[in-house]
Amino acid sequence: MPGWLPRAMVMALALYGCFQLGSWAFDQLIGLLTNILIAFFLALAIEPAVSRMAGRGMRRGLATFVVFLGVLIAGAGFVVLLGSMLAGQIVDMVEDFPQYLDSVINWVNETFRTDLSRVEVQDSLLHSDWLQRYVQNSATGVLDVSTTVLGGLFRLLTIFLFSFYFAADGPRLRRALCSVLPPARQAEVLRAWEIAVDKTGGYLYSRGLMALISGAAHYVLLVILGVPYAPALAVWVGLVSQFIPTIGTYLAGALPMLIAFTVDPWYALWMLGFVVVYQQFENYVLQPKLTSRTVDIHPAVAFGSVVAGTALMGAVGALIAIPAIATLQAFLGAYVKRYAVTDDPRMHSGHRWSRGESVLTRIRRAITSRREHDREG
Repeated sequence: MPGWLPRAMVMALALYGCFQLGSWAFDQLIGLLTNILIAFFLALAIEPAVSRMAGRGMRRGLATFVVFLGVLIAGAGFVVLLGSMLAGQIVDMVEDFPQYLDSVINWVNETFRTDLSRVEVQDSLLHSDWLQRYVQNSATGVLDVSTTVLGGLFRLLTIFLFSFYFAADGPRLRRALCSVLPPARQAEVLRAWEIAVDKTGGYLYSRGLMALISGAAHYVLLVILGVPYAPALAVWVGLVSQFIPTIGTYLAGALPMLIAFTVDPWYALWMLGFVVVYQQFENYVLQPKLTSRTVDIHPAVAFGSVVAGTALMGAVGALIAIPAIATLQAFLGAYVKRYAVTDDPRMHSGHRWSRGESVLTRIRRAITSRREHDREG
């Protein structure tokens, strides 16, 4: 046996063991790494506001705390508004449930010529086996729901803590990162960081402005139609339609249409028409003007990035996909060399002949040029 073979076998086993250990560690830490990635993008988003406040003399840690306090107050206000709306709707549905049940029973009796009563239906429902099993499963699932809620709160706290440290210690973090790189690489890292801050912050602020405009427009319509909970519904439409990619528009419009339907079915149709018209106005007029200097990427690229981000990281990937792609596009645009495009008709029409020429004219021109070539030859 060659002398190098045992050493090679030991080296291969060691590499395999390191690979397995790294895979196990990555699987265990994937949740933490995802939280850190979200916190990093959140810190990039609030970096302009923190830097502006720190430039006016405020301590950077205090400026970061003020910005986060504003975000928390806005988020708590949104949850309270939405919670009050849902609680009011649930109470109304519970109070009106006997009337709904009577109307359904009357329709069944008239349609199928039966003789049902509300008391019989209620007794059959209360003593049914599936309802008892549902109550038992719900009772055993309370612990699972509580665990999920506590886990979500802990994850949210982790994201806020990491993003607070990233934003408050941004200059120190950049100095620590650049201290291990040569001067040429330091300039590239700082430029990439600056581009990421501009694109992520610009994406957040442009989306926030569009959410404000969308919420105000839908609030006016809801007030005109007399739909209840107009402020909460307007906040819902503005935030969900702008910060949930691809399907956010449909989710945002579904809830106001449902509430409007309880008032008058025609109001739901008016709401649907307004949502469709406003979406076209936003896509072709409002969004190009607000995002042309922040996240100017092609719609197909944006859609593809959202799909890819969702496939890789779920909802988190969908949220950070567009600012990440915009940052990458801006970084490549700053370093990729571009050349002047040649003045060729094929750049415009796809072929070298003009569109006005017929096929017979092209054939005649080709035959004439061929004959002239033969005569010269």
